[in-house]
Amino acid sequence: MKTVLITGASRGIGAATARAFAAPDTRLVLVCKENKKMLDELVKEVSRAGCEAHGFLCDLANPIETKNFFAKLDREKLLPEILVNNAGMAYYGLLQDMTDEEWNRILAVNLSSVFYCSRAVIPHMLHAGGGVIVNVSSIWGSRGASCEVAYSATKGGIEALTKSLAKELAPSNIRVNAVSCGMVDTEMNGHLTEEEKKDFIESIPAGRMAKPEEVGRFIVHIAEASDYMNGQVIGFDGAF
Repeated sequence: MKTVLITGASRGIGAATARAFAAPDTRLVLVCKENKKMLDELVKEVSRAGCEAHGFLCDLANPIETKNFFAKLDREKLLPEILVNNAGMAYYGLLQDMTDEEWNRILAVNLSSVFYCSRAVIPHMLHAGGGVIVNVSSIWGSRGASCEVAYSATKGGIEALTKSLAKELAPSNIRVNAVSCGMVDTEMNGHLTEEEKKDFIESIPAGRMAKPEEVGRFIVHIAEASDYMNGQVIGFDGAF
């Protein structure tokens, strides 16, 4: 039975990824910061698919809390063979108006959490003889977005981390890849008005936003792909 850990799992892409992985041969470890009700409902849902599932609350932007969380997983023999670093937050506004606290928080949530979680699972994967890390990025990580400078910076950092860490871990049979998402129909885009969404969709050649379920299935596909696919940032953006 393979164990899959998904961060930011209570909703959106994280929850959709959990549903996509759910199967009798899979043990899911689902973690989010605070939305216990939604997480508990998701655990019940995927369990009905015959999947063993465990839900945990943890602020993965906090290094001490994250270290304690992974120590608990180790004690309970729940360390994963597959890690999906999905936890993230958005910030929309002018950079000049951003406070130090807002800047530090988005860096911690979007980028540092990937470092903390990856660092924590690598020893287990080395001992197991291999493993998979899939990081969730964004097209803005390589293109940049006005009024989303901090968000773009964190996603660009994820992509650089992905490529570099893959080179470091490939000799140990550990794959590290990233999905670079375009516009996905999740609550993260809730700050956009209907008119803004319409204008953005008109710029997407596919003519629509991606559904979280599509992203979830694609993450599973990447996790289960050939061992030779490593160090890649793979676009999932409707040809944007």
